[in-house]
Amino acid sequence: MSSAPPHGRVAALVPAAGKGERLGPGIPKALREIAGTPMLVHAVKALAASPMVEVVIVAAPEASVEEVRSLLSQQEFSADVSVVAGGDTRSDSVARALISLPDDIDVVLVHDAARPLVPVEVVTGVVAAIRDGHDAVIPVMPVVDTIKSITEDGQILGTVPREQLRATQTPQGFRREVLQRAHAEVDSSVTDDAGMVESLGIAVHAISGHEEAFKVTRPLDFLLAESIIAKRRVR
Repeated sequence: MSSAPPHGRVAALVPAAGKGERLGPGIPKALREIAGTPMLVHAVKALAASPMVEVVIVAAPEASVEEVRSLLSQQEFSADVSVVAGGDTRSDSVARALISLPDDIDVVLVHDAARPLVPVEVVTGVVAAIRDGHDAVIPVMPVVDTIKSITEDGQILGTVPREQLRATQTPQGFRREVLQRAHAEVDSSVTDDAGMVESLGIAVHAISGHEEAFKVTRPLDFLLAESIIAKRRVR
């Protein structure tokens, strides 16, 4: 843990330039609707629902920046929301959003647009852990399936003990200088920002995630997301 917790403002970056190829051809994944509202709007609202998040920067597909900017300008958020052009990879999109951060931001969250229903307590919990002095924080969930190690041709090599395994979620949180250093020094082929920070030898702290912070990647996930939204509306 760092000795001096950050005290500046908090920003959330949303890399949303992916095509979502597993969902088939069509509009960008982040603009596909769940319960009549684009997934990206759900995600930004979820982040802005935390009183700790004051700025949200969306990295949109380069060809859709104006469309996304117009879409978000029609919404009411309790945070300042802006849009920049994303890159070819998730890492590129995060790096471009990082460049546009205001100077007084010192805690940065990175959140998948494809996790549109993350509860506010997870967002706030990540920020609180950074405020407590951690350099990097991720929400995680226990792995419930039995995990097998296999060869390329399908031969089972063995069962992987799952007691210490966790599935990672977002938002992932970082001290600003830690995230900036990771993007400056680490190969962008690493699949997430926490992995980039780990490769620098910096400890990443885990907190409890939430089952509703799942990633929407398949048609079945849309049905699950819509059922959760319907349940929330009747609470």
